[in-house]
Amino acid sequence: MDVIKEKLQLLPDDPGVYIMLDKYGSVIYVGKARILKNRVRQYFHNSEKPEKVRKMVENIADFNYIITASEIDALALENNLIKKYKPKYNILLKDDKTYPYIKANMREEFPNFSVTRRIKKDGARYFGPFMGGINCSDILDVLQLSYCVRLCRTQINSAPKRECLNYHIKRCTAPCAHKVTKEEYAEQVKKALAFLDGDYKDAQKILTEKMLSAAEGENFELALDYKNKLAMLSKLEAKRITSLNRYVDADVIYYVSNGLYAAVNVLVTRKGVMQGGASYAIEGANMTDGEALTSFIIQYYANHELPAEIICAEYCEKELLTDYFKEKFEKSVEITVPKQGVKTKLLDMARQNADEYLEKSVDKIKHKDDMTINACRKLQSVLNLSRYPRRMECYDISNISGVDKVGSMVVFIDGEADRSSYRRFKIKTVEGANDFASLQEVLTRRLSKLGTEEEEKFARPDLIIIDGGKGQLAAVDEIFKNMGVTGIDLISLAKREEEVFTLASRESIKIPRRDYSLKMLQRIRDEAHRFAITYFRNLHSKRNLSSVLCEIPGIGKQKRARLLERFGTIDRIMNASEEDLRSIEGISPALAEKIKRYFEDEL
Repeated sequence: MDVIKEKLQLLPDDPGVYIMLDKYGSVIYVGKARILKNRVRQYFHNSEKPEKVRKMVENIADFNYIITASEIDALALENNLIKKYKPKYNILLKDDKTYPYIKANMREEFPNFSVTRRIKKDGARYFGPFMGGINCSDILDVLQLSYCVRLCRTQINSAPKRECLNYHIKRCTAPCAHKVTKEEYAEQVKKALAFLDGDYKDAQKILTEKMLSAAEGENFELALDYKNKLAMLSKLEAKRITSLNRYVDADVIYYVSNGLYAAVNVLVTRKGVMQGGASYAIEGANMTDGEALTSFIIQYYANHELPAEIICAEYCEKELLTDYFKEKFEKSVEITVPKQGVKTKLLDMARQNADEYLEKSVDKIKHKDDMTINACRKLQSVLNLSRYPRRMECYDISNISGVDKVGSMVVFIDGEADRSSYRRFKIKTVEGANDFASLQEVLTRRLSKLGTEEEEKFARPDLIIIDGGKGQLAAVDEIFKNMGVTGIDLISLAKREEEVFTLASRESIKIPRRDYSLKMLQRIRDEAHRFAITYFRNLHSKRNLSSVLCEIPGIGKQKRARLLERFGTIDRIMNASEEDLRSIEGISPALAEKIKRYFEDEL
């Protein structure tokens, strides 16, 4: 604490980012400050603090800070550092789900319409997002049926093309075949855009006429399809908030916390229509409600469309967010804190959704903590690890008889998979099927990153897990000693009995099978195995399948030809049952069993 006291005295009055570290030097929290001196010192005052803040402060062994030119720059840097370090006590929004939009490509002479999940600054018009069970394909279908606009990406040039089926069934006016003028098609597009803006009357009239005509012609299946599309349009119309201006594009965001856990609800309105909403359980939340809401908003809009308006509660950092969006996104976003009227009712709706989600999610969050963070703590205790295993890396080798040898590295942080950190290795120096030597090559290449500039991309692990037993553990320990690697715990997990081997004892450690810490080890081991096999199969499928089958005793030229004719690819043979294999002429039950065992055991 003496180091911290000295640093507290030296803190500047500038804006910036502060980085809290634990006794192992791991980043546990990243925060922004308008005045670093005031903000950081608050953590170490004797004043009463929320439980999560108190727990975080108890784990602070040191801190660093970075001065920035403005608080906006501090906010942007904070967000980047959170993505980089994934600190334990920060909000970590893991939602990468994006919603579909309909794109009208207005740069085309004859615009086409399509579904996309990515919004770009490309001159196109985007409509959406479509949430709450509305299928974009149905919307496009209505566009074709009602306005005959094109959905294809065909390049239209001076040479006319042959019209496709859509022209003949009156779903497109075939601009590619020069069947419609630019002016006539522009009128079709104008009506389609009006429809996407929420004017459904014209489309409802056209679909009603088509439905009645189909019913009159006793084409009841087609009539039912039109009826379903009319019901969808009625559903869209019902979502319109009558007291809200039809040109309002706003997201309504509300954050709630019970002191330990938190949740956020987001309601999306476009053109005065309630598109839908989503709720998120928030991890971390070691901050004031305003800071937590700001952190959520910054992370959320990294993957979602930025609206013209965000409606929030009074505790949001309104000015900071407005300036941030203007500087970083070059877009003026109005941050509204309503006091009365329909927007207040929308905010209250978001609050009710967030409250309900938090209440229902508490047990789920607690269970998740048991499966992850608490399992890590238990593992440290059971295996007598030197440190809390926050970053765990697990390694596996996959090959068939030494062919196409590959290695995998999967990473779990606080007990959860961090797929962006996974790595694959193609074995380069090992001859034949030597798993020990292959492991040594993979770990040598991985550990060589430590202490170099590349450690930024390959952070130092707290625990390395090897899929295997004593032999695999000894092989990797030899690499540790040769490279002088210290400060990283090393264990192996043997699959048959689920025994854990450590360097501290000759005897294995058997963790109870229902224990969450063992289940976590099994998850990371199985994930490493899956990742290795996937990479192996991708490589191996590129090889001549016939040459692989030659390696299986009992498979001659004729049987090989029959297998190739029946299955075609190595994946299909690998996944075939013994019954499927026995159905091929010349493949006996014993040979079918041998084929299955060959692929399964060697992998």
